[in-house]
Amino acid sequence: MGRFDSPTIKGNTPHRMLSLEEAVERSLAAAPLLGSEIVPLADAGGRFVASPLKAGVSLPGFDNSAMDGYAARSADLNGATTESPVELSCIGVIPAGAHPVDKVGEGTCMRIFTGSPIPRGADAVIMQEDCNTPGDDHTVRCNDSIKPWENIRLKGEDVREGDPLITAGMRISAGTIGLLAATGHHSVEVGLRPKVGLVTTGSELVEPPGELQPGEIYESNRAMLASLVSKANGLPTPYPIVPDTLEATVAALGRAFVENDAVLTSGGVSVGDHDHVRPAIERLGGSLDFWKVAVKPGKPFVLGQVGGKPVFGMPGNPVSAIITYLLMVRPALLKMQGASEWRLAKRSGRLADELVNKGDRRHFVRVTIDDLGLVRSVGGQRSHMLGSLAKSNGLVDLPPGSCLAKGDPVDVLLIDD
Repeated sequence: MGRFDSPTIKGNTPHRMLSLEEAVERSLAAAPLLGSEIVPLADAGGRFVASPLKAGVSLPGFDNSAMDGYAARSADLNGATTESPVELSCIGVIPAGAHPVDKVGEGTCMRIFTGSPIPRGADAVIMQEDCNTPGDDHTVRCNDSIKPWENIRLKGEDVREGDPLITAGMRISAGTIGLLAATGHHSVEVGLRPKVGLVTTGSELVEPPGELQPGEIYESNRAMLASLVSKANGLPTPYPIVPDTLEATVAALGRAFVENDAVLTSGGVSVGDHDHVRPAIERLGGSLDFWKVAVKPGKPFVLGQVGGKPVFGMPGNPVSAIITYLLMVRPALLKMQGASEWRLAKRSGRLADELVNKGDRRHFVRVTIDDLGLVRSVGGQRSHMLGSLAKSNGLVDLPPGSCLAKGDPVDVLLIDD
């Protein structure tokens, strides 16, 4: 049996390219849902909710003042103006955290501060800027009228006790953490972060900043992929560069599968004499699902499994590696954590220049989109061009055989979101 006969490839032939949608579907299907853990709220940012939570209290928990001023009866201040002020008798002060006992009756008010509870009898707060005390702290001259419940935050107007706060699959933001804490929670159950092994193959690769010999290049994919994996809440483990031999590839992948929940490889996935990732997966008793996808850059892409753990084999060219990661690997890593949404965020914009795809594969063109929504190509689009990749902040999905004119509307997939 030849190296590339691959009898374990399921539902596919070595010569058939999958659509991106089919490739993503298979990547998601190969990604097992990991378990969960309970973490303190301070450690929950960016994690994905495993179990829903409800509000333990209402927000606000009681009627309170939205500003500093005087709690009063709105009816007492009907018609009050600067020229014709209304005088009220101040019967007390309510600092934040206090519980008022006195009741505001006709012709009276109480000094109040932002967040202080509203006393009985009062139905509005007049701002302190609309009042003055003419030499007597017990007399308040009000220079404006107020409507019922003006400047009052009503109990439960934001959240009611028992309301659902978070649902499974949500990504936890700083705002979510604040909401959970404010409603009485101190921890939350989240999906486990996947441990991800990063294996790069290539005898021509050198660890920076080592001295380069003729024909050698610095290895850049592991650091780049580690950054992306961390951004997706994964726990990356980069392994030493693997030389282009089948034995070394088998050994490196075998170790990575033992120590991680998923493995990402870079390089060695095509059909050259020194591409050993696919046969190494088979040597380890694994299976291959597919290895070609109809996208540019990034056509050679391997999806397989070893011992129930997924392996994603990406091209060695750095641009191909990052784009295949964003399109096909990132969704799987998010799914392993229980995420309900895995698609890249989008922004709408308009092209500053024409974009053309004369090929037969979808081309994900590197672009920049500015604050005004103007979309520009970053220049060179070949799969080894890291300079243009570094300048870009988005991708435009250009269908095969298409031409988009200057000024055409486009959706930009955000790669730095």
